[in-house]
Amino acid sequence: MTSRKRQASDSLLPMRSAKYQRTEENQGIWQRWRQLGTEALTLGYETVRLGCLSFMKSSQKPDTSQAASQQPEIPNQSGSLPSQAPLLALPSRLPIPEEFHKAKESRPVLGRSRLSSSLPSRSESSNALNGNGNSPPSTLTGHTSVTPVPSTSKEHIQHSQSYDFIGSSVHGRGVLSGIRPRRSRDHIYARVHRAKVQEDRKKDREELVQELFHFKRSTGYTSDFDSFKSLINYQARLEILERHALSPSPSLTDLRAKQPSSGRSRRYSFSDDVNPDFLERALRKAKKSFELPPPKPFSPSHDRLRLSARHRDEAIEKRLRPKLPKVLPPDADTQVHALLCKKGVISKVARESVNDRDLSRLLPGQWLNDEIINFYGAMILTRSESSRDPTAKRRMLDVHYFSTFFWPKLKNEGYEQGRLAKWTKKIDIFSKDVILIPINHNNSHWTGAAINFRRKRIESYDSMNLDRHQVFKALRSYLDSEHRNKRKKPFDFTGWQNHNPEDTPQQENGYDCGVFTCQFLESLSKGEEGFYFSQRDMTYLRRRMIWEIGHAKFLDSP
Repeated sequence: MTSRKRQASDSLLPMRSAKYQRTEENQGIWQRWRQLGTEALTLGYETVRLGCLSFMKSSQKPDTSQAASQQPEIPNQSGSLPSQAPLLALPSRLPIPEEFHKAKESRPVLGRSRLSSSLPSRSESSNALNGNGNSPPSTLTGHTSVTPVPSTSKEHIQHSQSYDFIGSSVHGRGVLSGIRPRRSRDHIYARVHRAKVQEDRKKDREELVQELFHFKRSTGYTSDFDSFKSLINYQARLEILERHALSPSPSLTDLRAKQPSSGRSRRYSFSDDVNPDFLERALRKAKKSFELPPPKPFSPSHDRLRLSARHRDEAIEKRLRPKLPKVLPPDADTQVHALLCKKGVISKVARESVNDRDLSRLLPGQWLNDEIINFYGAMILTRSESSRDPTAKRRMLDVHYFSTFFWPKLKNEGYEQGRLAKWTKKIDIFSKDVILIPINHNNSHWTGAAINFRRKRIESYDSMNLDRHQVFKALRSYLDSEHRNKRKKPFDFTGWQNHNPEDTPQQENGYDCGVFTCQFLESLSKGEEGFYFSQRDMTYLRRRMIWEIGHAKFLDSP
């Protein structure tokens, strides 16, 4: 038998160690209760004994002679040490932490309480210990004290807070507790006052809008007051986007992403929170136009006479030109109603298609999206290509149309990074008459632009009449880069001009900019120099565009 094995004489090890001895008639439970009572009595006795000892120690006065021998002697102002220096120590009930003696900074700690602020500083203590060597009495129980150099550490702040609590108990202020912050309460009429201020501001805004509306009506504005409010709100938001170069506000509907709501109701509402400063500026600007002095008289030259004759001819042609009708013919209007009731894909042309949700954007009060404008541009391009046929009834200009995604590529990425050279891989834009470009500004406003090679100018047409110098700058840069890429030399801008006509038709609400842009591009593709539509024709033009997009061709009527 090996030594590792247990001998037969060894007793078996217990399976588990018993915590308490097993006895009969539950004697182990009584023994545990007896032990618990003994420990409770011992704990109570020790607690009472320690409380009595601490009370006796606190009631005794400190021995000043023994404490004074341990303190270093402080020289007076003359530089000599006094023979007998008084006691400079805190009471025994206020323990001095070690951080006070090790501190190197002497700036005060923020947030000191009444006790810490009442203690004198080191400079005050040294100044007080001159001549007679007496120190100023402390505010704490009549003992003299010295304030150590305060520290900015976290431990010092905690100790200073503990001293504040002790000080409050010494002065008889109650139990030891932290300083509770004072609660500030609003005035009982605060809510009424705020509501009154909001009401007054809203009333002032309404008065400014009403005054500006009546002033605009006297200068030729034709729409109603609700449309004018939407126009004012739209102008204010566009001004913020243009002036501060901010991203569009979440409250502005994205022209590309958000879908229209069901039914014919408007899918957004304009609030009345227009900045009063904007209204005052608009009112001053409108009034200033009437305060300008009349133009000085001049003698007309030959150029002036020729120009006035040209203007008269244009006015005569404009009067002879038939005006746009107010409604479609009955059969065309019935077809429009049928197109609006269809579901799914409505029409296709080239690579573009329009479904029922896109077509509903042409209902009154809706913004147009990329699909509608690109489809209309594809129709313009198809008509221009078909007019080259010698059998065509009407000759159109040779135009090229860039989709709505051209401008974001050019503005944000540039010619090289945006790979715009591939856009004209099979097309020579310098052989075209006009290049048509729809532009979306900050996903909140549509405008039309054109590169007119026939008249050597870069054109911009904005129904809000805003400054578009960045459009001219970007298109000039594109022309030069494209010419260097295709013709291997810089583009010659001799004789080229930036054309931004002031007589561009203007919208009188905040949602017809897309329709104006489509009509700008369609008129330019026909070579027309002027635009013969206005805000009052928008309802008719929206219905007409539904018919044209649904049939993928332009209506022959004017």
